[in-house]
Amino acid sequence: MNAFLESLPKIELHLHIEGTLEPELMFELARRNDVTLPFDSVEQVRQAYEFEDLQSFLNLYYQGMNVLYTEQDFFDLTAAYLKRCHDNAVMHTELFFDPQAHLARGVSISTQVAGITRALDEAEATYGITSGLILSFLRDMSEEHALETYEAALPYREHFIGVGLDSAEVGNPPEKFERVFERARSDGFHVVVHAGEEGPAEYIKGALEVLKAERIDHGIRSLEDPELAKTLVERRIPLTVCPLSNVYLKTVPDMSAHPLPALIEHGLCVTLHSDDPAYFGGYMNANFLAVQAAFDLSRDTWRTLSLNAVEAAFVSDMRRDALRQRIEAYFEQS
Repeated sequence: MNAFLESLPKIELHLHIEGTLEPELMFELARRNDVTLPFDSVEQVRQAYEFEDLQSFLNLYYQGMNVLYTEQDFFDLTAAYLKRCHDNAVMHTELFFDPQAHLARGVSISTQVAGITRALDEAEATYGITSGLILSFLRDMSEEHALETYEAALPYREHFIGVGLDSAEVGNPPEKFERVFERARSDGFHVVVHAGEEGPAEYIKGALEVLKAERIDHGIRSLEDPELAKTLVERRIPLTVCPLSNVYLKTVPDMSAHPLPALIEHGLCVTLHSDDPAYFGGYMNANFLAVQAAFDLSRDTWRTLSLNAVEAAFVSDMRRDALRQRIEAYFEQS
C-alpha cells in the first residue's frame, strides 16, 4: 500500500513556499547574501523544530525567510520544492507566498514573483506540473497593510490566481479583513482562508459568510459546530487538511487523534496537503504514509480524497478532466 500511495498522482493545494526552505538551502542562501543565522549547523536548525504551538513555529518560519533577497533566491527555493513535487508524484500545485514578510525586509513584490513564477514555468516545461500562485495576507497585521500590499501586487496580477489569509489565527478573526477580500473578489480572484486550525469553528463560519471563502485551509475544527459541518457538506466547500502540520503544531496530540476519519465519515470534501513541509516532517508522500499508518484507509477512500482535490483545484475544465482521468487510470491499473 505504501508503494501504491507514493506513486499515486497528487494535487497539492495547501503549501507555503517559504515553508519549503530546508536547512541546507537556508545556510546556502545565508552565505550567498551575507546573512548571519542564529544557528551553527543544519542539525541545530532541525533541533529547533520542536514547536509548542503555531506561534512558536511562526517565530522560526519568519527568521528562516530572512535569507531570501534576490530573484534567484526565490527561484532556487521554488525549484527545490517543485523537484520534490516531481519526486512525490504531484501533478498540480497551488502555492501560497507571503509578500508582506518580504516587503518588510525591502524585497519587492516584483522580485518575489519573478523568481517564483520562473521556477513554476520551468517545472511545467520539465515535469509537466501545472501550478497556481496565491497571494496570502498575514492576519496578525492590519487590514490597511493588507490593502496596501494588494495594491502593490496588482501590477503583477496575471501571475496569481487568488488571495489567502494565514499566520497567527487566534485573536485575528476573518472579519478583520472583510474589505480587502471583497476587493479581491470584485477583481476576479479566488478566495481561500486559513480557519479552524487553532482558532474556533466560528472562524470557519466567518471565512464563509463574510470573506466568501471558496476553500477552507485546515478546517479541522469543523465538526465542533454541527450546523457549520452541514453547510460545508451541502456546499461542497473543500477543506485543505495538513495532517503532519497539525501534529507538529500540537493542534492534535498525535496522528491517531486526528479528526480526519470523522471529517471523511461526515461527507466533508477533505483533501490532504503538506503546509510547511520543511518544518513539519515531510512533503505529500510523508503525509499520505503517516495517515495510512494511523488509519489504514481503503483504496476507495484514497480515490475519494484524490478526486476531492481535483474538484477543489482552481483549474480550467480541460485541466480538471485531465487530472481526473490520470487518477482514475492509476486506480484502474494499480
